[in-house]
Amino acid sequence: MRRRSRGERTPLNAEINVVSLIDVMMLLMVIFMITAPIMQGGVDVKLPKTEATPLDSKSGLVISITRDGSIYADEEKMTLKNFRIVFKSLATRRGKDGVYLRADQNVNYGIVAQVLAIIQGAGVTNLGFVTAPEEVVK
Repeated sequence: MRRRSRGERTPLNAEINVVSLIDVMMLLMVIFMITAPIMQGGVDVKLPKTEATPLDSKSGLVISITRDGSIYADEEKMTLKNFRIVFKSLATRRGKDGVYLRADQNVNYGIVAQVLAIIQGAGVTNLGFVTAPEEVVK
């Protein structure tokens, strides 16, 4: 084995230790796999099932009515009184591509009728009802 003299430099080791990088990558992958299903947005509504043909999805204003009668404009919760006051301005700003009504299948029909009356009173003509596809038994 040869000794280095005083002015001689040590040779560079150009290897990268990738074992620790693989560990970090695997940890991040597990974290994303666990959190991705949780991060789905939207209001939790059990939609009624119908045989309607699916339409192309558009980016319109989504009005959701939950089982307990809560009303959401996109993901913003509001009361029926507040919805009555605010909806016309919401429809002019965000409802250019249509308004979609998502109502839980167990919600009181009176609330749905009141929300529909408010939507109609605001002059919305492009209204769609969101439903879940019915399972076909063969």
